[in-house]
Amino acid sequence: MAKTLLRMKSITKTFPGVRALNDVCFDVEEGEIHALVGENGAGKSTLMNILSGVYSFGSYEGEIVFDGETCAFHTIKDSEKIGIVIIHQELALVPYLSIAENVFLGNERAHRGIVDWSETYARTGDLLKQIGLKENPATITKDLGVGKQQLVEIAKAISKDVRLLILDEPTAALNDEDSGNLLNLLLELKKKGITSIIISHKLNEVEKIADRITVLRDGAVIETLDNANKSVKEDRIIKGMVGREIVDRFPKRPPHAGGDVALEVRGWTVGDPLFFDRKKIKSVSFYVQKGEVVGLVGLMGAGRTELAMSLFGRSYGSDFSGTILLNGEPADLRSPKDAIARGMAYVTEDRKSAGLILIDDIRHNISLASLGKLSTARGVLDENKEITVAEDLRKKMSIKTPSVFQRVGNLSGGNQQKTILARWLFANPDVLLLDEPTRGIDVGAKYEIYCIVNELAAMGKAVVLISSEMPEVLGMSDRIYVMNEGRFVGELDRESASQESIMKCIMQSNREVA
Repeated sequence: MAKTLLRMKSITKTFPGVRALNDVCFDVEEGEIHALVGENGAGKSTLMNILSGVYSFGSYEGEIVFDGETCAFHTIKDSEKIGIVIIHQELALVPYLSIAENVFLGNERAHRGIVDWSETYARTGDLLKQIGLKENPATITKDLGVGKQQLVEIAKAISKDVRLLILDEPTAALNDEDSGNLLNLLLELKKKGITSIIISHKLNEVEKIADRITVLRDGAVIETLDNANKSVKEDRIIKGMVGREIVDRFPKRPPHAGGDVALEVRGWTVGDPLFFDRKKIKSVSFYVQKGEVVGLVGLMGAGRTELAMSLFGRSYGSDFSGTILLNGEPADLRSPKDAIARGMAYVTEDRKSAGLILIDDIRHNISLASLGKLSTARGVLDENKEITVAEDLRKKMSIKTPSVFQRVGNLSGGNQQKTILARWLFANPDVLLLDEPTRGIDVGAKYEIYCIVNELAAMGKAVVLISSEMPEVLGMSDRIYVMNEGRFVGELDRESASQESIMKCIMQSNREVA
């Protein structure tokens, strides 16, 4: 019989106005990969933050027993000392330090207070071999892709003699190849005796690698499923998460019947902001009609985000050329303010650092792009009107929070995403650029956001949907543009679009370049 490495008993955690966890009991066996799943706001990250010492002993009720010993963690350092290491969804690497410096940051290889760089780089080299990362330890971290940075975080964890590795949405920002490499690494670490807890909304990954799956709903454990034989399927997990079966992953919407062009882009070319001899976007031309959802797909690094940001008031890039037309008229958008004024909105892929003010409340985050609508002729903000608008949108968007005065940083990922969408609903744009609008959120919240996208299209808005999840683009789009290395390499209608046809466009363009 397997040994119980971790037991969390009757954990209860309350935030102002919200009970995040209610009498949660959770155990992990030594040497297993244990998945923790649930809708946004179910309490998954809160439970792991208690386990890792982010929320200190005394701020919650209940007991933690690790390897037979009762624990009282006051800081992350306390949990790391006994081998519990957490890797958060937002990576905690310093971009301008080397891999070696990041791996041993706060855990330096030093003698008499002096860092031993020879030992640091040699030990880092050994760790990189263990995780299969073929990089020089002296490489600057910002020069790595997101997938490799995630592996550096794991090397950092292993350097601390980890016994229990906690990964919070480790593949949320990764493409399929990098995700596969990371999951294979977890299986290899399991062979070496390292126990893992993985939080993920990608249920196909959960069913592939987890030995057991614990489902949280509304701060309570609903069930723990035995997946030792990999027999638990996505639909079964979803039923536990949302309390019902979801028959359709994507809401039905009638086919787009055509209409006036809301956004047209002609020969759009954008230079790299750091290397002026390189082009990131290369003579891209496309259009989006009113009431149409146009998908934009491509492998990581294809230039999808760079394209969207450059169109939104030149938020990215340099040396711009080409033409943007909004409702048939040329638009010279030289700043995000210009873009908003002309009826364009951009929902960023990185909601925490670029989309929201986390230390501010829901009310101010919703009104941020439309203060003119809430101000008097003399430019004085009408706070009562601001509160009324925010409250109406909170109800309409089903943002789960006691009030609009709640800090956005305390919301779940799905509710943060709804707050961003509420901001742009109030701004009432004609064109919406949605960049990974469902990244890191659960299937229930995804469905709600899909319904919002369909509602926007029904209102006659033009929507550009960028997503790394091909089923999402296929399920939501009227047409799809395929992008590769800064160029558009294919256009597919709803009937002819498939994962195979998309990849065929990408592979064919690679052969033409070669």
